[in-house]
Amino acid sequence: MGISRDSRHKKSATGARRAQYRKKRKFDSGRPAANTKLGGKRIHTVRTRGGNTKYRALRLEAGNFSWASEGQARKTRVLTVVYNASNNELVRTNTLVKGAIIQVDATPFRTWYEGFYGLPLGKKKLTEAKAQEFDAAVNAKSEQRKKKWEERKSDAAVDQLLDDQFAAGRLYARIASRPGQSGRCDGYILEGKELEFYIKKIKSRK
Repeated sequence: MGISRDSRHKKSATGARRAQYRKKRKFDSGRPAANTKLGGKRIHTVRTRGGNTKYRALRLEAGNFSWASEGQARKTRVLTVVYNASNNELVRTNTLVKGAIIQVDATPFRTWYEGFYGLPLGKKKLTEAKAQEFDAAVNAKSEQRKKKWEERKSDAAVDQLLDDQFAAGRLYARIASRPGQSGRCDGYILEGKELEFYIKKIKSRK
């Protein structure tokens, strides 16, 4: 009958073999893994029990990611898979699964931040010409806008590790959705202790 998800064939907790009192059932059946890869969007619909539908993402290239500390979410490109706690093979093959650590494009978040706070991100790698260009753009804005920026400056602090990633143009994020079930690759930007933890893990695997 193919892939089965029943537990009748498993031994009990004490090691006893369970009696086989019936054959396999349709509701015990499973399906092959989606193994969602990076690439142009390709989603298949799957009819499931009760006439419901699952969305099997075979290839995805973008998703919605939230920046929790700022309360913002943006659609951005997924660049690569960098870490997976369960299997290194999923990193090598760029397979998108729930819980995988990926790198996403920082541009949408940088654009929002600079427009909201009037401050540049990734100052370390900012060249003098770029800094002057940014200052000129800020000075060209209305007095009302400058006043708003001044009020917001007290909340504009960004974690140093995150700022370094903005300088490189790539942010570490974690996938929170299930691409093989919902057809989406959504998640959140890593920050604080969680970011420190995964950076250590990524470095130890290299």
